[in-house]
Amino acid sequence: MSTDEIRCFIESKMSKSIDVLVSNLAKIRTGRAHIGILDHISVDYYGSSTLINKIANVNLLDARNIQVVPYEKNMINIIEKAIRESDLGLNPISFGDSIKVPMPPLTEERRKSLVKVVKAEGEETKVAIRNIRREANDLLKKMVKDKEISEDEEKRSQDSIQKITDQKIILIGQIISKKETEVMAI
Repeated sequence: MSTDEIRCFIESKMSKSIDVLVSNLAKIRTGRAHIGILDHISVDYYGSSTLINKIANVNLLDARNIQVVPYEKNMINIIEKAIRESDLGLNPISFGDSIKVPMPPLTEERRKSLVKVVKAEGEETKVAIRNIRREANDLLKKMVKDKEISEDEEKRSQDSIQKITDQKIILIGQIISKKETEVMAI
């Protein structure tokens, strides 16, 4: 593996870690309705675990309400129960052939606890990024030991990897800051 391949590999791994962060933050509700909040909820659909958005149409009714319209009417109670039992603290209401999911307003205390969750997610991602950097640096040291690259090339590669790491850490900070602002907005 060349130093360029190592850089591409770690950049790819770091980007995937940030994608996971963004995905996890999307699940943290901000008091406003968005259809992505239900993406991780699955239901038993004829014996297999299936995501709600695969068996129902999920739409925004307005800024505070989501509408779920199952493709099959017999799934209404199952979907409603899955949403109610999820970790989101939502209370869906069925209306004939659809389900309305109102987003309750967040209390100040709940907002502050969500900000702590957001920061914790950010820290976990920063640790993952640093572990990827350490893994790459260990690989470079092994390459020097095996005389595949020179010490100068190792130093240049480590500097390059550090720059990538710094960029990703800054990006994580920006993502976290934006999410904190969303959570604290009324």
